Amino acid sequence: MTGEWRTDRIGAALRGENPTVLRRLESGFGVIGDVQFDPAFRRVDLEILGNTDPFLHAHVWPRFEWEPADLVGAPVCLYPRDRWHDEQFRLGPQDDLLRDAIGSELDELRSTV
Repeated sequence: MTGEWRTDRIGAALRGENPTVLRRLESGFGVIGDVQFDPAFRRVDLEILGNTDPFLHAHVWPRFEWEPADLVGAPVCLYPRDRWHDEQFRLGPQDDLLRDAIGSELDELRSTV
């Protein structure tokens, strides 16, 4: 995934050009992160932020067995920088099943509201 969409994620989402968008929702977007680590997670953390971007947003982060003890209770953004930029973790076709599963769950949730 390359392109200009990273500099204006919301604008790109509104234009249908942000490849991380799974679904357009009534009050925003359901998206998947640019980086996907291995699937051997042990729990999930929720973060609701608004400190860097000018809009409120939430993250659902899997937490992993391989995490160093000093990071287990810390925000995921504190992972070493190289993990965020390593091509092996980039969102891509290998994540299509995950994308489809999350998108289907979002569709199911919307149909029950």
